[in-house]
Amino acid sequence: MKKFSAGRRQAFKTIGAALAATVVSAPFINVRAAQQQFAGKTLRLLTWSDDTGLAALRNIAATFTEKTGAKVVADRADGTSGMVAKLKAAGDRPQYDVITLAGVGASGLADAGLLTKPDLDRLPNLKDVPAQYRTGADGFGVGYLLWTDGLIYNTATMKAAPASYEVLWDPKYTGRIFLPPPEWAEAVDMAILAARMSGGSQQNIDPGFKKLAELKDRILTLGENPNQIADLFRTKSLDLGGIYSPAFFPESIKKPEFNMGVSYDMKEGFAAQLMFTVIPKSHPGDLDLIHAFINHSIDPLVQGKMAADVLNGPVNSKALVPAENRKYVPSAQQIAEKAVLHDDKSLAAVHDAWIKRYTEIFS
Repeated sequence: MKKFSAGRRQAFKTIGAALAATVVSAPFINVRAAQQQFAGKTLRLLTWSDDTGLAALRNIAATFTEKTGAKVVADRADGTSGMVAKLKAAGDRPQYDVITLAGVGASGLADAGLLTKPDLDRLPNLKDVPAQYRTGADGFGVGYLLWTDGLIYNTATMKAAPASYEVLWDPKYTGRIFLPPPEWAEAVDMAILAARMSGGSQQNIDPGFKKLAELKDRILTLGENPNQIADLFRTKSLDLGGIYSPAFFPESIKKPEFNMGVSYDMKEGFAAQLMFTVIPKSHPGDLDLIHAFINHSIDPLVQGKMAADVLNGPVNSKALVPAENRKYVPSAQQIAEKAVLHDDKSLAAVHDAWIKRYTEIFS
């Protein structure tokens, strides 16, 4: 099993920023002819050092080079906070053309005046991206992937995929469930989910913590270590848990012996966090090349390959996800109807207090 880095799941509490949806301007232009001009040019990319970053190099950077002849030189950082630190350290020196990172990092860099807004007219593939996933971070970020969290369940001990998070409170699963650890973004989203299930909301969170407290003596573990969670499913020690992403174990969940499935078809919806591509204000490459790369990242074929590789949700509604991977990735219909976007800006102000309450319940 692969080693997992939790850096991105902890990012928004340390950076703190905004994520704002905007609409696409028109008209779209055809950039196909312009791609012939990119052979021999160089684009400098900054991305994650984990599996998602490696997948971006395989599925986005390498295929862009194959398509256009442009060379992509990649640098990788440990988590969104690492990428933010690298760009801030560079200052006005042109170092990167494109950065892929979580929404909180995009917003933090935008607030610091370190980004330039993309020209959406140069991104024709945006026409197939739902409006709420096209842009964010006050228009400085272009959505390219959705981190999605559902309910992980044991395919050997449960007859059918769960359709409601209420199953976590079923007494028959006492001692056989897990929850996300307090320092992860999933814990905050879990509190909001529990509040909504109890008549509360993000603005009225108390019912959520009251409901979560009912699970205090029913959980087997908190999911700090995805490899451990996967092994507990393999040994049939866990029946279900969440909210959690199959992206935490993109290899194990595909192996039958681990007995893991994921359900996104929940009546309460599922949590999603938009990840972005941004353009540094000081960049060494030309903007035609940069926009062609961003447009390529949201191509339906590229989106399908990325979704299958890291088990995240595609933003392009026409993404061509390979059939064997579709059961691990939310469908376009599920994303359109059930995804609930994580709101970094409003949650940054309450994060520390909420995590303290969550920790006190499950300590």
